[in-house]
Amino acid sequence: MRFRIMHETPGRIRLRAEVPSMSIREADILEAWLKNCEGVDQVTVHERTCGIIILYHTERAGLVKALSGFSYAQAAKEVDLTVHSSRLMNRQYKEKLVFHVMRHFLRRLFLPAPLRIALTVGETLPRIFRAVKTAATGHLTVDVLDGIAITAALVTRDFSTAGSVNFLLKLGELLEEWTHKKSVEDLARSMSLQVDKVWRLDEEGTPCAVPLSGVVPGDRILVHTGHVLPLDGILEQGDVMLNQASLTGESVPVAKRPGAAVYAGSVVEEGNCVIRVTRAAGENRYDRIVRMIEDSERLKSGVESKAGRLADRLVPWCLGGSLLTWLLTRNVARAISVLMVDFSCALKLSMPLSVLSAMREAGRHNITVKGGRYMELVSGADTVIFDKTGTLTKACPTVTEVVPFNGEKEEEMLRTAACLEEHFPHSVANAVIQAAKAKGLAHQEMHSEVEYVVAHGIATKIGEKRAVIGSAHFVFEDEKVEILPGDRERFETLSQSLSWLYLGIGGVLSAAIGISDPVRPEAAGAVEALRREGIGKTVMLTGDSRKIAERTASEIGVDEYRAEILPEDKAAYIRSEHEAGRTVIMIGDGINDTPALSLADVGVAVGTGAVIAREVADITIAAENLYELVWLKRLSDALMKRINRNYRFVMGFNGALILLGAFGILPPAVSALLHNTSTILLSMDCLTGLLKEEK
Repeated sequence: MRFRIMHETPGRIRLRAEVPSMSIREADILEAWLKNCEGVDQVTVHERTCGIIILYHTERAGLVKALSGFSYAQAAKEVDLTVHSSRLMNRQYKEKLVFHVMRHFLRRLFLPAPLRIALTVGETLPRIFRAVKTAATGHLTVDVLDGIAITAALVTRDFSTAGSVNFLLKLGELLEEWTHKKSVEDLARSMSLQVDKVWRLDEEGTPCAVPLSGVVPGDRILVHTGHVLPLDGILEQGDVMLNQASLTGESVPVAKRPGAAVYAGSVVEEGNCVIRVTRAAGENRYDRIVRMIEDSERLKSGVESKAGRLADRLVPWCLGGSLLTWLLTRNVARAISVLMVDFSCALKLSMPLSVLSAMREAGRHNITVKGGRYMELVSGADTVIFDKTGTLTKACPTVTEVVPFNGEKEEEMLRTAACLEEHFPHSVANAVIQAAKAKGLAHQEMHSEVEYVVAHGIATKIGEKRAVIGSAHFVFEDEKVEILPGDRERFETLSQSLSWLYLGIGGVLSAAIGISDPVRPEAAGAVEALRREGIGKTVMLTGDSRKIAERTASEIGVDEYRAEILPEDKAAYIRSEHEAGRTVIMIGDGINDTPALSLADVGVAVGTGAVIAREVADITIAAENLYELVWLKRLSDALMKRINRNYRFVMGFNGALILLGAFGILPPAVSALLHNTSTILLSMDCLTGLLKEEK
């Protein structure tokens, strides 16, 4: 496929595909393929003009070479289109809106009056029937008001007003439906499973890492503790405890044994397992649930529910005001003017749009919010609790020193540690694996089944010897690993400025691995910025030693810290904060943080952390910068300000319209026009960005 360069500047290139046309699917394939290219930051493909805009930070020559070899057939095999773009939906709604507006005005310009009247009556009858049906159930809603207002206009032969009201109502409904679906689809894509590769077993049972798209029904895949099940299947080997909260809402892990059906989106909390795949990517239960998010009450924030209840309560008052106006004035036009105005449209439309628009804005900044109510809670939060490792410190700590004991060799001990740690994705485990990789140490499987002990370490067998790696508490107290007399002096001189992993083989200390975990450069500034945004208390909780915790807390400037604590201690601390009347945000990245993330008012997971932490958390932020949490607080505060402002505007403006209509100053057509126009303009304003400045 050939491309022509239309314009370029350093880091940005605009192309045009030399093809007669481009389908929506082809545009999706091209965009997804370009996003997977190394060094590409952002891609926009316009299928109507066959234009492409690429922002990149790689070498231009490499990008041009990759494009020169592009083909749809090959790209379709390399990219995952199981989570569909909203390109088709956007085109459909744009066409609907344009057609609706053009039809309305062309009809008024070119059709004779009798035909216009007939069309108006025909189009408004369904709305009138809906109002009658709703009223018959005993519920007074905005549909009843709209039906009465249109009926009154038709009865008084004000067909122009009836047609205008119906046109504006339909336009508002289309905008609401489009925005809501677009926001929900954006949210669904951000919540969909982000699994690139899986361990597929061959006929001999040897695991091999393959792309998720390469797995087909009937394949067997291996899933370790702390990992998410990427596909639906049948459990063939292993007894496991599955966290199914993302599917069923169950807070307690469920035991699964061979023969049981398991579903994508579940997280393995304990044990390893082999799954026989029954559904390919894009066909599993989790993806179906994601597509049903639109019906989920998780999207409803407290202010949205409050707006809906208030709007419904005001409907009888609007109806009563219209009746009272007619009784006092005996003027049908004034009574209709009151009916033309209601509070329900603006309240029920603007509040959800504000929330969903804010969630989309967060998504554009790599922040996934699983429900509008969490943004409301973030705005009202007064306490932020941080995990230390991988959250306040850099997400990629490094191995600084490997000290062998018991006559072992340094490289062999690092090789063994990497072999054990590769099964459990955590920042410290990754540091060990990267250290072995940097020294060119291949670490073939040398152990039996691995057992992961949350917040402690890993245990397995190498040959006939039990091997453990983890914290001092786990290795020396729980596992009773001994330090040989000849190694005691060397052990006691280990640097106190490092975090240490201890490796014991056969009940004897074999190595100590020193981890340097530098504080994020922006951590202190982010903590101070949170204080300026209204956070009254910042706390650091960690399982590290008291000396390391004290030094880190002092460097960052948190108000309190707790050291040498277990996951249940973190949860207990959050309970104590709740008892003190505080609204708590907890931010963490590891398996050991999941109890606290679940218990906090808002659990925030770092995007590069453990899968189970992201599943349990209410919000996920990217790991690049802690200022994203500050930005989220500002966005949430701005959302609440917008919602409160909308309340005041809707009540004040519509209240004024009702009074002006009741006193005969505004005729019904003008009242309807001003009311519906203000509703649409308010809704359009709700779609604009809340924060103008960059992060």
